[in-house]
Amino acid sequence: MSGSTTLELQRASNRPLSGEAARTPASDDKAMLKAAADLTRDLNVARPAIYWADMIGSAAVGYAGLLLAIFANSALAAVAAGVVAVLALYRAGSFIHELTHIKPNAVPGFRLVWNLLIGIPLLVPSFMYEGVHNQHHAKRYYGTVNDPEYLPLALMKPWTLPVFMVAALLAPVGLLIRFGILAPLSLLSPVLRDQVVAKYSGLQINPQFRRPQPEGEFRRQWLAMEVACSLWAIALLAMTATGVVPFRAFLIFLGVASGVMFLNQVRTLVAHLWENDGEPMTVTAQFLDSVNVPPPATLPVFWAPVGLRYHALHHLLPGLPYHALGEAHRRLCKALDSGSAYHESSHRGLYGLVGRLASSSWNSTR
Repeated sequence: MSGSTTLELQRASNRPLSGEAARTPASDDKAMLKAAADLTRDLNVARPAIYWADMIGSAAVGYAGLLLAIFANSALAAVAAGVVAVLALYRAGSFIHELTHIKPNAVPGFRLVWNLLIGIPLLVPSFMYEGVHNQHHAKRYYGTVNDPEYLPLALMKPWTLPVFMVAALLAPVGLLIRFGILAPLSLLSPVLRDQVVAKYSGLQINPQFRRPQPEGEFRRQWLAMEVACSLWAIALLAMTATGVVPFRAFLIFLGVASGVMFLNQVRTLVAHLWENDGEPMTVTAQFLDSVNVPPPATLPVFWAPVGLRYHALHHLLPGLPYHALGEAHRRLCKALDSGSAYHESSHRGLYGLVGRLASSSWNSTR
């Protein structure tokens, strides 16, 4: 989806919101906010053993699946191994979300090792999310034009949804171009460098968002990760072009990477209801526009791992470690009465959410 097309869609409608969006509260549910803070104070400490075991174990399974897919003797075995690789690497990759929220010294060395194992090999270094995702959580920015991770998808034309998904499938190719071609060329052109930083250095869905130039220590970390990603991208393309890496293996790698990106885009599609049309929202309204998919649903273990099934709760308590979200949810469900806004954020599963979004998009006048 091009930026100009999205802008036209966003500007074309004066349609009032309907359904859940029309019922968003004018003020915050203070009882819910207080309970969320009070009942979870003892859950705020990250447990390094859980982080390390989960991330490294997921990465190991993912790369084992990738190797099995590359060396499999049959198409069926390759596909099966590829599916395992996608699911495991997606889980390992989802820790990029945790990196933006946990305190720097909460799990020493985790950011470095994650980038070495996942961020650089898959060309999604942590700087692509750090400084972007945090703005999504800013109360004054959520759901507005300044939110890099928000589009009113429920209010846009139906064709935007399949385009949104296809873009994810093509993302690995775009990342190879960004790091293997644009990054080196940008060293020769300050104008190109400004564009690369502003437009192509964030995992964002809002085409109007522009990143500022990094500064200080973050700039040094950014450049180190970018150099590593560029060297890897150039080496991979060169080895494939010269036959050192078989073209089949390269395609399988791209296929697995595309699968990871696609699965993440599916999760993004149902992380929110996407019904805000750019106006600032209360914390409670932001919460109600976000989604929890708690047990007894089982499939979110695969498509919303590392605490992402509690995305609405995460917007209430963004600093809570992922391994504590389940317990926090249980405490809040028990403590808050049936009339609390908290219960309105819980949804049954993926299909109902996708159906709701598709229906809203289909009925939109945009």
